Amino acid sequence: MSRQTIINVAAAEVGTKEYPAESNCTKYGEWFGLNGAKWCAIFVSWVYAKALHPLGYIDMPKGYAGCQAGYEHWKKLDLLTDTPQMGDIVLYDWDNDDHCDHTGIFFQWTVEGQTFESYEGNTSVGNNSNGGEVMLRTRNMGSVKAFASVL
Repeated sequence: MSRQTIINVAAAEVGTKEYPAESNCTKYGEWFGLNGAKWCAIFVSWVYAKALHPLGYIDMPKGYAGCQAGYEHWKKLDLLTDTPQMGDIVLYDWDNDDHCDHTGIFFQWTVEGQTFESYEGNTSVGNNSNGGEVMLRTRNMGSVKAFASVL
């Protein structure tokens, strides 16, 4: 298992969409045992498991379904970082209400300390948190609640 393996697994999923549209039904949810639920965290859990680094029980047996649950878990374990590396987990807070709204996998900086690319499930250009597709997104630091280095 390596950081590159996590990125390779995530990258291979780009373009995968839920079916039917707006159903939250995916192979990730099926694997997780929560098909039909919002699936950004489920996607991250699936990627880590397929890369042979399962996250273990966070708020569900195969990882995490709730972004806030992931944040609280990694904060408690002192795994949050200000210097993310490829393959680390990113947690977003879109409206700055101190609650995690979305999650993905950090890929690389596009502008060091300002903008970065992240692999994310259940996103789209029109709907950041429930868009129905796996994408490589460009994000800015203003929307980040935390990075978690779990490797």
